[in-house]
Amino acid sequence: MSHTAHIRSHRKPRRSASTFAMRAGVAGGVLGTLAVAGASGSANAAEPVTQTLELPTLTADLAAQAAQSADATQQAAANYQLQAERDAAAANAAKQAKADLAEAQQKAAEAKKKADQQARIEAAARASRNAERTTLSASSSTGTSSTDTGSATGSAATVIAFVKAQIGKSYVLGASGPSAYDCSGLVQSAFKQIGVDLPRVSQDQSTQGTQVSLSNLQPGDILYWGSAGSAYHVAVYVGDGMFVGAQNPSTGIVEKPLSYDPPTGAVRVL
Repeated sequence: MSHTAHIRSHRKPRRSASTFAMRAGVAGGVLGTLAVAGASGSANAAEPVTQTLELPTLTADLAAQAAQSADATQQAAANYQLQAERDAAAANAAKQAKADLAEAQQKAAEAKKKADQQARIEAAARASRNAERTTLSASSSTGTSSTDTGSATGSAATVIAFVKAQIGKSYVLGASGPSAYDCSGLVQSAFKQIGVDLPRVSQDQSTQGTQVSLSNLQPGDILYWGSAGSAYHVAVYVGDGMFVGAQNPSTGIVEKPLSYDPPTGAVRVL
């Protein structure tokens, strides 16, 4: 027996069964952990093989995603281009519409200017006719003017016979016979019967021959309405205070007294 055996604090305690069990459990746990770690290590050692086997699949997925992204980018670019084209077309349309509007406004202004000018001419013609009305009314009431013989002879008689033969036919703008006439077409055709070649339109016919006073008319004189060179209507004086003319689409070719529509002036080409 040791010389210190009798001292209680120096005695080594006996290990109990529970202490051994606990240590055995710890050892088992450690061994289990090592086993799991080993298995895990083995699994990890095999993992590169698995990743290598899955690489083609991943590459195909990435390629598909890249293709989809490229398609989306291309579609977006196409949409942007289409929108840009639409915007450009709208801008061009707006520009053209503005130009068309300006042109229409200019034409409207020119038309108004011409209409105002024609209205002034017609107003002047009416004023001139009113000034002559008294003289013409007196001539109509007696059936003669100061030199009107009441009957025509020679070339004047041929002209008058022609225009009277057309009474009742239609008025058609621009027509020169034989079934229809406008005012200047009738006058031109009548004077062609005697070999006198007159201009086609009333403006020019009103400046032919010699200007004569409305109080000194003779059968065969050309009557005009409006001013000389700007006349808008013509007819033929047939004597006895009467004239024959292609008046308008409603009346056609008629014979009327001077007081029906007093002319502005007259010219003599015979």
